Amino acid sequence: MRSILSFLIVLVLFSCGQEPKKQPFKTVDVTPVFEDSVSIRAITFLDKQTLAFAGSNGIYGTVDVNSHKVRANVQVFDSIQPHFRAVGHTSSDFFMLSVESPALLYKTGDQGKMELVYTEDGEGVFYDSLTFWNDSEGIAVGDTVDGCLSIIITRDGGASWSKLPCSDLPKGIEGEGAFAASNSNIAVQGNKVWIGTTEGRIYFSGDKGATWEIQETPIISDEPTQGIYSMDFFDEQTGFAIGGDYTQPESNKANKIKTVDGGKIWQLVADGLEPGYKSCVQFVPNSGGKDLVAVGFTGVSYSHDGGESWLQLSEASFYTLRFLNDSIAYAAGKNRIAQLMFK
Repeated sequence: MRSILSFLIVLVLFSCGQEPKKQPFKTVDVTPVFEDSVSIRAITFLDKQTLAFAGSNGIYGTVDVNSHKVRANVQVFDSIQPHFRAVGHTSSDFFMLSVESPALLYKTGDQGKMELVYTEDGEGVFYDSLTFWNDSEGIAVGDTVDGCLSIIITRDGGASWSKLPCSDLPKGIEGEGAFAASNSNIAVQGNKVWIGTTEGRIYFSGDKGATWEIQETPIISDEPTQGIYSMDFFDEQTGFAIGGDYTQPESNKANKIKTVDGGKIWQLVADGLEPGYKSCVQFVPNSGGKDLVAVGFTGVSYSHDGGESWLQLSEASFYTLRFLNDSIAYAAGKNRIAQLMFK
């Protein structure tokens, strides 16, 4: 009796310790939650219940992921309705950054209105993406001005922002910038940050922007419409970037790269295979760095093997995507935001 009881205890413990293996996605259900005459390329989850967005013509707002109730507003600067393509957040504030001069960076204000915390005016000013390491430190990137990439950093929770001088950055390439396609050409993990550019290069800092170096990649960047459009890191070692050419969306030559050593070496994957151009790529949470979803106006594609092979799950057109959990994401694009449920 004692031996049978011991066997049953071991069996129960063994069974409890075995988590069911996550099965690859085979389909995706797309449910529209917001439709308006607005182009939305920037979304972020403020928490597990709230998705925030900002887009063209000054439109910004939130979506309650439980009820899908939308609250939207319009931000005006003088007579300008800014075009927002970058958003970010801390635990207490939401931020949105417009693209062209004058660049306008807003944060949640104390009086129920958005507060302007940074402006930049001048030839060539064009900001592309924004993110935070933590509640105190954040970073945004823009195109080359005066010979170097435009990088602004906050160390006080977004209350103030400072632009890095060119002397603190690697030498730029004329015309080098970052695509303002999906607010995903900056990736952060720990103290590290990677920025993908139109030249197919990656600006890397291991100390939250104090010092910088260049990581070279083999991604295609021969034309101004080519380069790194989006990147994501699952952890400090495993990263993936995607691009291509939006003017030749079917081209799939040298447009997908990955690293397993934090960017010291980037290698082409699925070269000459689907998918072609995509504007956003994200790792699926809890997938061990193996599952990826990429979206673009060309549809929704999925990989279960770290980007080596891909399956198109939908022809639905989107610019950007963020995961709420390991099976539900929200995506935005031309005139809409939608919930994507992967199965």
